[in-house]
Amino acid sequence: MNQTRQGTQLKQLLGLKLPPVAIAFRKTAPPNVPRIDAAAPAGCGYWRLAAEGKVFYTEASDHYTCPVGAHTHGIDLPPETTKELNAIVQTMVGLQYIKMEEIPMIPRRQGGFGVAVYAPLADATFEPDIVLVRGTVKQLMLLAEAAQAAGVAGGGATMGRPTCAVIPEAIQSGRAATSFGCIGNRVYTGLGDNEGYYAIPGSKVAEVVGKLATITEANRQLEIFHRDRAGTRT
Repeated sequence: MNQTRQGTQLKQLLGLKLPPVAIAFRKTAPPNVPRIDAAAPAGCGYWRLAAEGKVFYTEASDHYTCPVGAHTHGIDLPPETTKELNAIVQTMVGLQYIKMEEIPMIPRRQGGFGVAVYAPLADATFEPDIVLVRGTVKQLMLLAEAAQAAGVAGGGATMGRPTCAVIPEAIQSGRAATSFGCIGNRVYTGLGDNEGYYAIPGSKVAEVVGKLATITEANRQLEIFHRDRAGTRT
C-alpha cells in the first residue's frame, strides 16, 4: 500500500479535517523538494504547513526559532540559541510549569540532523519516518484501536508538553504515540480544544490502515447497539 492510498484512507475513514502529515529525516533533501521559504516561529508550525498541502524540507537553522523543538529533533544549537533555550526552561520552571528533573526525560531524536522533509501523506514521494495524524478525541480513539489491533500501539501514557516530543518517542520506540498537545503548539498550529495528535512510525502505517476499516465499522455497529440499550437511538 503506497502513501497516496494510505493518506486517502486515513482521511476518509476517520473523517479528518486535515490530512495526515508525513515527516522524514534525511542527510540531504530529496530531488525536486524545495526548502521552506522562511523559518516558522515554532517547529510544529511546519506540521500545519504540510497539512495545508505544502511539500518542503527544512534545515537545522530553520528550527533555531524554536529551541525546545530543535532540542527534541536532535538539533545541536549554536551558543546564542542554547542560551535562549536555557532562558525558556528557567521561565517554565519559574512558572511551575515544569520541573528541572523532568528535562532529561523529554524524548530527543538520536542521530545527526541533515534535513527534515514534510508533505501531506497522500502527496509524499519519500518514505516517512513518522506519520502524524491530527484529529478529535473520537478520531484518535479509532486510530488507537486500529494500532492496538495491528500490534503497534505504544504502551506509555498520553504525552503532553512539549508536543514535538511525540516524534522522537514514536521513532525510538518503534510504536505509535499519542499527545494531548501543549499550549505553544495550540497557538502555532490552531489545534482545537478537542483535538490531539497520534504519531505512527512510517514503517507501521500500512498495518494500522489495514485494521482501520474493520475498527471503524465495528464502532459504528457497536454505537447502534449501545444506543438501543440506552434508549438514545434516533
